[in-house]
Amino acid sequence: MDWAGAVGAAGDVAVREWAMFAAFGFLLLGAGDIAVDMLWIGRALKRRLARRAPWPTAEDLPPPCRPGPIAVFVPAWQEAEVIGAMLAHAAAAFGASDYRLYVGCYPNDPATIAAVRAAKMPKARLLVGPVPGPTSKADCLNRLWERMLADEDEEGRRFKAVVLHDAEDVVHSAELRVFDALVERFDLVQLPVLPLIDPHARWIGGHYADEFAEAHGKELVVREALGAGLPSAGVGCALARGALDRMTAAHGMPFDPDSLTEDYELGLRLRALGGRAAFVRLPAGPGRPVVATRGYFPATLEAAVSQKARWVTGIALSGWDRLGWSGGLAERWMRLRDRRSLLAALLLFAACLTLLLWSGLFAAELMGARPMAPLPPFLALLLTVNAGLLLWRLAMRFAFVARSYGWREGLCALPRVVVGNLIAMLAARRAVICYLGIRRTGRATWDKTAHAFPQQLPAE
Repeated sequence: MDWAGAVGAAGDVAVREWAMFAAFGFLLLGAGDIAVDMLWIGRALKRRLARRAPWPTAEDLPPPCRPGPIAVFVPAWQEAEVIGAMLAHAAAAFGASDYRLYVGCYPNDPATIAAVRAAKMPKARLLVGPVPGPTSKADCLNRLWERMLADEDEEGRRFKAVVLHDAEDVVHSAELRVFDALVERFDLVQLPVLPLIDPHARWIGGHYADEFAEAHGKELVVREALGAGLPSAGVGCALARGALDRMTAAHGMPFDPDSLTEDYELGLRLRALGGRAAFVRLPAGPGRPVVATRGYFPATLEAAVSQKARWVTGIALSGWDRLGWSGGLAERWMRLRDRRSLLAALLLFAACLTLLLWSGLFAAELMGARPMAPLPPFLALLLTVNAGLLLWRLAMRFAFVARSYGWREGLCALPRVVVGNLIAMLAARRAVICYLGIRRTGRATWDKTAHAFPQQLPAE
């Protein structure tokens, strides 16, 4: 029996089937990406052709019609390394604005509590919850909400909006002015998130910059234009007080403590209640960068996989259970795009496996084994089309990263695609395990990562 021939034939079949699966899946996902790209390009061209005046900046926003204090919520669990620097920068950036910053801590986290107290920020209120941590981030936010309500009763004044930030965020000095002006028209106002690129973690931490450059430069713009729900990023976003009251009336509390991605769900639930959301990308002034939230993202492979797994679990798995497929065509399409991460990871795995099998067969052919079977014409066509889609995808990635970070980072973004794909595959596996654990225990806990605060702050 010709074992070598049998193994080679089986390898040809495996390569053909896995390649067909991956190629057809990438074609479907790529078609969706192309549709979003075309919608964004069409909208950008329409706005550019219709505009007669200079592009507006944050300085051009009219003063608010209904002035009022703004509450800034910062949940903090094991954030002693960054919370002090974050509070000091926030105090300097916000200056004399009418705001109060609420920091939520846990009784079994004395280091973070001590760091908050040491900051001695006059406009900061420390809340140490009654339950040892970690609970969920949403549970911590709810405790801050309750404290804010108690302050309102004691002081006889009502906050105008709630702004969400994380303990490692670099806030922008113009953001409260933007929120104060626009929250009167919208229930949710989301600023761009622009991750900082650590030169010592350029490949892992930097891939977040690439993904957010596209997501917050194009994806959210298209969602808003289509009228679909705008998911909050959980940082750099403001929620109108009336919107949070409606969320409380509908769900008991404004933030769902059983959710791993309460920020994402908040925007979609608010849309279901008829709320209006706006994604606002405004330069701080003429010739200045956009008003955005910045900060370092995980710099190690383990931390990046952990964070991405939480996002995949909360959005693609638990989010499917919790939010379903309600809404119109645009809303369902966007939810499908949100939940495709597991399929994308499976397709990436199939493509990698195909490449390994093909490499083995090719090496065997070079060593004198049976020649490889030619690709079927339809599969060859699929691979050619996908190669074109890949080149287009890389061109779009370069364009959006270069727009936010410069052309050098745009070029670095191209090889970082490989890093992002590896993290996506590992995160998908971990997400499935995490999701099964949540289904078994019925409890979601705060699976956070270690953070860092920049010593040199970015220019505004």
